[in-house]
Amino acid sequence: MSRYEPWSLLNQLQRELERSFEGKAAGTDTAATAEWTPAVDIKEESERYVLWADLPGVSPDNIDITMENGILTLKGQRETEAKARREGLKRVERVFGTFYRRFSLPDTADADGISARTSNGVLEISIPKKAEVQPKKIVVSGEG
Repeated sequence: MSRYEPWSLLNQLQRELERSFEGKAAGTDTAATAEWTPAVDIKEESERYVLWADLPGVSPDNIDITMENGILTLKGQRETEAKARREGLKRVERVFGTFYRRFSLPDTADADGISARTSNGVLEISIPKKAEVQPKKIVVSGEG
């Protein structure tokens, strides 16, 4: 027996429509151009946002990160293994080819300070927050 949740279906439809429109807005249809989608984690810290994307087997030279109009775009390609090496395999689950992800960043993101690095197949993108949105400590003085 499963619980019927009508909002989950609407939320799923909305996510699919957003993905479709994001690709069209960029002049590409993501469904047609992306052969796989890397898993991503996003965290907000006090002074920055951090995005981690699983990109095992992807060379840093094959990763393209751009920021335009508040949209962070991550795209690239995992090179296909040589056909000779793939022959004789009993099972093939790893995906090769192009990937494409887009993320809307909040107005507090500082586009000029974005940096990226890879380590052990994980891409880390650091997006600092603008200085003017950092919390300011106000010192309370005593009576006197």
